[in-house]
Amino acid sequence: MLDTRQPSATAALVAALIDAMPEPVLAVTGEGRVLAANAPAKTVMPALRIGGDLTLALRDPDILDAVDRVLISGQIEQVSWRDRVPVERVFDVTVAPLDRPDEDRALVLTLRDVTESLRIERMRADFVANASHELRTPLASLLGFVETLQGPARDDARARDRFLAIMADQARRMARLIDDLLSLSRIEQNLHVRPNKPVDLALAARHVAETLGPLAAESGTAIGVEAGEPVVVAGDHDELLRVAENLVENAIKYADGRVEVKVRVQRRSGVLTVRDYGPGIAPEHLPRLTERFYRIDAGQSRAKGGTGLGLAIVKHIVARHRGRLQIDSDLGHGTLITVAIPLKT
Repeated sequence: MLDTRQPSATAALVAALIDAMPEPVLAVTGEGRVLAANAPAKTVMPALRIGGDLTLALRDPDILDAVDRVLISGQIEQVSWRDRVPVERVFDVTVAPLDRPDEDRALVLTLRDVTESLRIERMRADFVANASHELRTPLASLLGFVETLQGPARDDARARDRFLAIMADQARRMARLIDDLLSLSRIEQNLHVRPNKPVDLALAARHVAETLGPLAAESGTAIGVEAGEPVVVAGDHDELLRVAENLVENAIKYADGRVEVKVRVQRRSGVLTVRDYGPGIAPEHLPRLTERFYRIDAGQSRAKGGTGLGLAIVKHIVARHRGRLQIDSDLGHGTLITVAIPLKT
């Protein structure tokens, strides 16, 4: 839109070009009046008004200082703007002079939302750091025991047997971690491809409950399954089996004697629920449970053989199937995890 108090062919062209831009773009006069702005810019800055003062819509001092500098120097500048309301977003703001023949000087501000790219970059850095840490601990343990067996415990049969058992444990831990990392990588590579083969979710749930029966028995946990009728969803059999396995295995680790697994049809989706009656999870942890390597109690998780990737794998598989994942928990009342996958049509 154009400030109609200053009509000109050049101003109209500027307004038309700005309206056509997909990113937030606005033009301001040398006096700081908004000359033109497109719809994305008005969404980012609701107080923006054509003909109004830029400072009423954008109070960031870094941007306003850049505007002043560009007006003086005529050189393009780029600054960062962090908008915290209503949710935190980060923009790269480019301030460039706009040449308008026979008219007063003006500037164009272009905003590029870099929130998601920064989040991914931070997540990638955290992932590398966490993966390195998770592998470093068992590796250091293995190297320490190898050195001990080569040195002081060389002829100690009892120590050798004890150390070898611990080394085997640590090696299995690394193998589980690497397997989970590879699984996560494969799922992410195919995240855009939606699987569409018929999979009986009820059969998968019964199979997982039967397979994990011995593990449940070891911890004194009973698995109850309500999955009688076939519930055929569109998906990948191995991946959905992995979802059920991860959820039931997690529930067994933290259950207080009982795990309930149910499969039903609800609103054109096959719904799998896994409930345990363990200690539950505090509300502040719930939003982060599906983050890679996020653990409420790292020591307890590792002691139970967890890699910190189980729920991250579940989240990515559910996303690939265009499904829904919900985690509900109350301290002292256990945890309920619900997965909904669209039915096969």
